[in-house]
Amino acid sequence: MTSDRPTLEVCVDTPKGLAAAVAGGADRIELCAALSLHGLTPAPGLMAQAARADCPVYAMIRPREGDFVYGAEEFDAMRADIDTVRAMGLAGIVIGANRPSGELDSQVLAALVDHAAGLGLTLHRAFDLVPDFAAALETAIGLGFERILTSGGERSAPAGAERLAALVAQATGRISIMAGGGLNADNVADLIARTGVREVHASCSGPALEGLGHEHAARAAALGFLPAAPRDTVGALVARMAGVLRAL
Repeated sequence: MTSDRPTLEVCVDTPKGLAAAVAGGADRIELCAALSLHGLTPAPGLMAQAARADCPVYAMIRPREGDFVYGAEEFDAMRADIDTVRAMGLAGIVIGANRPSGELDSQVLAALVDHAAGLGLTLHRAFDLVPDFAAALETAIGLGFERILTSGGERSAPAGAERLAALVAQATGRISIMAGGGLNADNVADLIARTGVREVHASCSGPALEGLGHEHAARAAALGFLPAAPRDTVGALVARMAGVLRAL
């Protein structure tokens, strides 16, 4: 990573995607399972592979799909997953938790942050559900997060550009605002110019070529083993987006 250009974080959920992101020039990796569900905790085997990457890797800590309101059993699972991340030697974690009202669950987050002592900390898009973005930003700062991944509360970062710019202005360098959601090489420069963000997050994905032949792939899809349109990180798309950022 360099400090004089925006940072590119690429989210990946497969060994092939991990290799493509690293080869394409990602500055940081968000390691997940099931990106089609917006990311779950990755398996230990993928963490072990990611630990050999030559860029920082932050692992998603999310024990299930759905909302980010967690009970005691899920909290215990998240702490155990944080222990695994530390044991694997990864750089950090990506976490988030909401109250039923949508506000950040500062009690759960504080306990997770404390358990993750020594690891880097990203607050994920649970932030996009809060009713008061300005207050949530101050909460995230108080909890000790390095950055907030956010679309500005909209379906995509370009749609949330106005709020992203306001968050950057409010943060005044105390925390990084990382824009994510719907970003690619064609729109990232404009988004940065409009908002002032210095970190961006993208999947850089394209259609995935499965190992099965056409007939067997169709059968696997019919049985529910394959999504209708599988996707994975594409190294050329990572390289193209990294090139745009290098030129800024």
